[in-house]
Amino acid sequence: MALDFLERLAQGPILCDGAMGTYLYSKGVPLDRCFDALNLDEPALVEGIHREYIAAGAEIIETNTFGANRFKLAEYGLERRVAAINEAGVRAAQRARAGAGHTVFIAGSVGPLGAHLAPIGTITPEEAFRAFAEQVQALAEAGADLLILETFSDLTEMEVAIRAARSVCDLPIVAQMTFAEDRRTPLGYSPEAVVEGLRALEVPVIGANCSVGPARVFAVVRRMASLLYPEGRPVDHPPFLAAQPNAGWPERVGGRVVYPATPDYFGHYARRFVATGVRLIGGCCGTTPAHTRAMRLTLNALALTPRPARIQVLRPPKVISEEPAAPEAPTEMQQKLARGHFVVSVEMSPPKGLNHSKVLAGALMLKEVGADVINVADSPMARMRMSPWAICHLIQSQVGIETVLHFPTRGRNLLRVQSDLLAIHALDIRNLFVVMGDPPAVGDYPQASDHYDVVPSGLVRLIKQNFNQGRDHAGTPLGRPCAFHVGVALNLGTPKLKREMRVLKKKVEAGADFALTQPVYDVETVHRFLRRYAEAYGPLQLPLLVGILPLYSARQAEFLHHEVPGLIIPDEVRHQMRLAGDRGREVGVKMAQDLLLALREMVHGVYIMPPLGRYDMAAEVIGVLGREAEEGKG
Repeated sequence: MALDFLERLAQGPILCDGAMGTYLYSKGVPLDRCFDALNLDEPALVEGIHREYIAAGAEIIETNTFGANRFKLAEYGLERRVAAINEAGVRAAQRARAGAGHTVFIAGSVGPLGAHLAPIGTITPEEAFRAFAEQVQALAEAGADLLILETFSDLTEMEVAIRAARSVCDLPIVAQMTFAEDRRTPLGYSPEAVVEGLRALEVPVIGANCSVGPARVFAVVRRMASLLYPEGRPVDHPPFLAAQPNAGWPERVGGRVVYPATPDYFGHYARRFVATGVRLIGGCCGTTPAHTRAMRLTLNALALTPRPARIQVLRPPKVISEEPAAPEAPTEMQQKLARGHFVVSVEMSPPKGLNHSKVLAGALMLKEVGADVINVADSPMARMRMSPWAICHLIQSQVGIETVLHFPTRGRNLLRVQSDLLAIHALDIRNLFVVMGDPPAVGDYPQASDHYDVVPSGLVRLIKQNFNQGRDHAGTPLGRPCAFHVGVALNLGTPKLKREMRVLKKKVEAGADFALTQPVYDVETVHRFLRRYAEAYGPLQLPLLVGILPLYSARQAEFLHHEVPGLIIPDEVRHQMRLAGDRGREVGVKMAQDLLLALREMVHGVYIMPPLGRYDMAAEVIGVLGREAEEGKG
C-alpha cells in the first residue's frame, strides 16, 4: 500500500478524516480519560467514528493513537500497553474500512511525547527515539498504510520521530507541525524552517495541522508552497503539501467545548487549499463528519474542472539586513570575577506585600559594608512575594548595586521562559542564577502548577548558546544578542557526590559562568568536592561563590540540619551552637566570619544567606573583611 498511497497523491488531492479526540468528547467521553485506551476498552465506539468519516467521503482515516506513546500512556499507568493499544487502533480502522465503497488508507497517528527533549527538557533524544520506534513498529506491524506525525511544535522532536519511524518500517510519512497565530510553531519555528528541515530528511508529505483554523493554516501553507513549488506550478511527485486545520478557536459554551468554523466554511477553504497546491486535505480538532462531507463535495466539484496551470503561492518579503549591534560590556560581577576580585554576594527576598522600603534599605546597608552584588530570590519556599524582577530593577536603579536574579525553571513552560528572558533583559538585569525552584507543594499555594519544560542545564544552554547569540530556541533572530551572565546551583556537601559532579559537568558544558553553592560550615567540604571533581573531570575552572548561612541559635541549627533537604551542618558546629546558649547569634556570626576568611584564598567569592531577612547579620559577617584590611594597614 505504500507505493499506492503516493501514487494516489500524484493523481490529485486526497481527503483525510477529521478529529478523533474532540469527536469522542462530543459523544460523552470525559476529557480526563485516556482516549487511546478506548481502542481496547470501547473498540466499537472508535470503529463507529471511522465509519462515519468514511461515509462522509474520507479516503484516509487516522488511527486513534495520537497519544499512544509510553510517556503519555504513563500518565494513566498504561506505559506497558503501547503495542496493544496501537495494534487495536489499527484493527478498529481496518474493520471500519472493510465495507467502504471506495479506497481507504489507514494512517497511523503519532503525536509528540508530551515533554520537551534534552538538553532543554527531561527526555533524552535516545529515549525519544525508542519511544517513537516502539509506537511506530506496533502501527506498522498491525497493518497501517502510512504514518501521520502531527501537531508537533518542536522540529527537533519531529526529526527524531522521523528517524525512529524509518528505523522500523518503510511506510510513507506525512509530517505536520502546528502553528500559532504568528505563523510560527509554539516553539518559534517558521514555515520556512520547517520546510527546510523536513525536505532535508526527504519527507514525502509536509504540512500543517491543528493551528487554530483554516485561515491561519492557509497562510502557513502558502508560505510553504513558495519553497516547495518555486515555479508556482503543480507537481505530481514528492514532496507534497498537507493541511488539516482546527475548526477555529475553541470556546466553552454551556460547560462544553465547541468550535465555531462551520462545514461550509471548510468547504470554501478546501478550494483555496487545492489552488495553493495542497494535496492532502483534512481536519483536526473540532471537525466532524459534516466538515469532511463539505470538503468532499468541493473536491468532487474540482475534479470535474481542469487543473490550474499555476498554483497560488506567497512570495516571502525580502529581508533588509541590519548592521550587527555592538556587544555589551560584561557585567561588573563578570569583570570582578575575571580579574580575581573576591566577590561578596548577599541574598535578599522580595517583600510579601507592596512595601519594599526594608529591602532597599537593606541593600543600601550591604552595599556600604562592601557587598559586590545582591542576589534576589524568586518566591523562596514557594511563598507568594513581589516579583523579583521588580526588586532587582529597584535595587539597581535606586541603590546602585548590581543584582543577580534567581530564575527558577519550575512553573514555566518554554514559551514563558523565553518571553521572561526578553523582559528581564529589557529591565537591564544581566546576572541570572538558574535553579529548579521550590515545589509549590511546600508553599502557600500548593495547587499552583508545578509543570516545567526546561531543566536548569537546558536553560543555561538556551541562554548562552541561543539568546546570547541573538536567537531564540527555534533560531529566530531576536534583533541583537543578549548579554546574560549565568550562574548555576551546586551542593558541595551532598551524599550523592557523583551525581552532583555529573550534573555540574553538564552545566559547565552548557556554558555556565559561575556557581552559587548551598551553605557549607567547614572548608574541608569545599576541599573534598574540588578534589573529587578534579579526579573525575579535571580541575574545575568555574568560579565558585560558596554559600554561608550564619546561625543564630541551636534550635535553628537543628532545624536546618534535620528538615531542610540538601543542607548538612556538622556535629561540631551544632555542638558549638548548643554551648553558646543565649550567645547563639554572636557565635554564629563569628563562625561565619572565620569561614569567610578561610575561603578567601580557596574560591572566587561567597554567597551569604542571612536568615529570616536579618541583613544586619550579613553586614557583620562582611565587616570582617574591612576590619582585616584596616589591621593590615596598621
